[in-house]
Amino acid sequence: MSSRSLLANAIRALSMDAVQQANSGHPGAPMGMADIAEVLYNDFMQHNPQNPSWPDRDRFVMSNGHASMLPYSVLHLSGYDLPIEEIRNFRQLHSKTPGHPEYGYAPGVETTTGPLGQGIGNAAGMALSEKIMAAQFNREGHEIVNHYTYSFLGDGCLMEGISHEVCSLAGTLELGKLICFYDDNGISIDGDVIGWFADDTTKRFEAYGWQVLSVDGHNAEEIKAATEKARAEIVKPTLIRCKTLIGKGAPNKEGGHDVHGAPLGADEIAATRKAMGWDYEPFEIPDEVYAGWDAKEKGAELEATWNEKFAGYKAQYPTEAAEFARRMAGDLPDNWEEVATQAVKDIADQALTQATRSSSQGALNAFGPHLPEFLGGSADLTPSNNTFFKGSKYINSAHGTDKDFTGNYISYGVREFGMSAIMNGVTLHGGLMPYGATFLMFSEYARNALRMAALMKIRSIFVFTHDSIGLGEDGPTHQAVEQIPTLRMIPNMNVWRACDAVESVVSWKSAIEKKEQPSCLIFSRQALPHMERDEATLANVSKGGYILKDTDGTPDVIVIATGSEVQLAMNAAEQSDKKVRVVSMPSTTEFDAQDAAYKESVLPSAVTARVAVEAAIMDGWYKYVGLNGEVIGMSTFGESAPAPQLFEYFGITTEAVVEAINKVTA
Repeated sequence: MSSRSLLANAIRALSMDAVQQANSGHPGAPMGMADIAEVLYNDFMQHNPQNPSWPDRDRFVMSNGHASMLPYSVLHLSGYDLPIEEIRNFRQLHSKTPGHPEYGYAPGVETTTGPLGQGIGNAAGMALSEKIMAAQFNREGHEIVNHYTYSFLGDGCLMEGISHEVCSLAGTLELGKLICFYDDNGISIDGDVIGWFADDTTKRFEAYGWQVLSVDGHNAEEIKAATEKARAEIVKPTLIRCKTLIGKGAPNKEGGHDVHGAPLGADEIAATRKAMGWDYEPFEIPDEVYAGWDAKEKGAELEATWNEKFAGYKAQYPTEAAEFARRMAGDLPDNWEEVATQAVKDIADQALTQATRSSSQGALNAFGPHLPEFLGGSADLTPSNNTFFKGSKYINSAHGTDKDFTGNYISYGVREFGMSAIMNGVTLHGGLMPYGATFLMFSEYARNALRMAALMKIRSIFVFTHDSIGLGEDGPTHQAVEQIPTLRMIPNMNVWRACDAVESVVSWKSAIEKKEQPSCLIFSRQALPHMERDEATLANVSKGGYILKDTDGTPDVIVIATGSEVQLAMNAAEQSDKKVRVVSMPSTTEFDAQDAAYKESVLPSAVTARVAVEAAIMDGWYKYVGLNGEVIGMSTFGESAPAPQLFEYFGITTEAVVEAINKVTA
């Protein structure tokens, strides 16, 4: 047995043993890709197990995340803080080795890839970040950003539509340091994929502008040569098609779908050990294998070399070095609080009446000059989303800059899901703060990437405009009615729906400051009036829900509203003969996070007469108004007509709010 085979077989042994002990998991892909992983990690990967967050490390993404025992095995073997006990606890409660790789659990896991296809999207985002950060910070003779992004993926990733979105864009943007290894084993859960996946993958990726190479996925020399060729191609991303046997080494099951997602079984594991010449007990790894995999010394040397390089850079470019360190740490500028406070005050003083999508652009104009880490973009709706601010600069050659990656704005094309997964990869890479926009209705296409951002606790900012039936004539296919409440249901998602320019800038401030939380910022197409606030009221906007208009003494009724419907609540309060408190609640998620005393001060439990109004599905508002309260909103899809007619038709009017006030106070 060659030393390479011995090292690769350690992955196979750990993978089959862990899956067997858990009685759950996917041994086939880790066993099939073990030879590829051995070459990649031992011959090419720049990483330091003792410092998994070293800025210039290579990034590795396991897009076919069900094969999680492959990265877990590699991380354990190469010296990361992932002891053998964690391998034994594969898929067990609170282990560092859950069923799919989860960001923040095992050191060295760069992302939660989740459902198939998103990993390659994340990887594209990381490669994009490397290219942008290199353009922004590298100087002649001082290349402090110079690393690769590697991704493993399988047939399932390529069948998912998101792979088309992100791989097409990666080719267009010439992300030459993105190298993907395709586990071309021809097998998925249902069996031989030829019956449902007969694409010419080579021609497909060549059409995207990729370099495509083909190798025997069990021949180390072929894998090494192809990887060297991929690294030498600085313009085109590379797909290396690795012809493999799923479950390689299992004599009675390799090459078939039975080994894809189930334990091998005791008999087959014994036969596999014999076939591989692996004469060790379960979870036993000989010292010579550990020695062959150990990357701690090499990794420390690589990082030390980079540290020397960075020290030289810092000596010559101290301002840029400090900025690089700040941005890679994800910290905001030292003067951020001063800048943000002044921006909120300035916009409040302007008393603007305009669509909140325009107010959002105003917030970007205020914050953008102070946040060089901003990386904006839109899914082909920039003029409608208003996400291009005064300091924006396209990187795409289509806009006349010949792929100048010193820019800060991406035209993502009509790729909502791909955009969002790429944004998550950008955030995870570090150094950039991405925001990307589309119509609120199309958040449905992006939804799973939003969920992954919330699950990973990362600061990706999703901008959604055209927020309700206020969209008007485009009709029910484009009018969001259920999207706002369902976005609020995503755990750890910061959701804001602004009623005017002031709430718009505060929502941006909140999103920027949420280091461990993604945000959905929701804005209107139609113009909305400015709401007057005193200094104390202005300070409470950031709490997500606050008293916008009050009455003397205890109110008879509380009316809660968001977005474009706040003006209806304010008008109704003026017309009603009751003592009405109006609560604007741009962010239920932020309001819910406040302490009990503050929430009681805004929504006193003694006042049970309550009305909520929002041009969206109504169910979520009953937790604020109670079962005896009234909610004015949508219970159906919209219609195609001018917005004013639609609000009248669906009964979302000042008159309806007044009627509801009278009903709950009767």
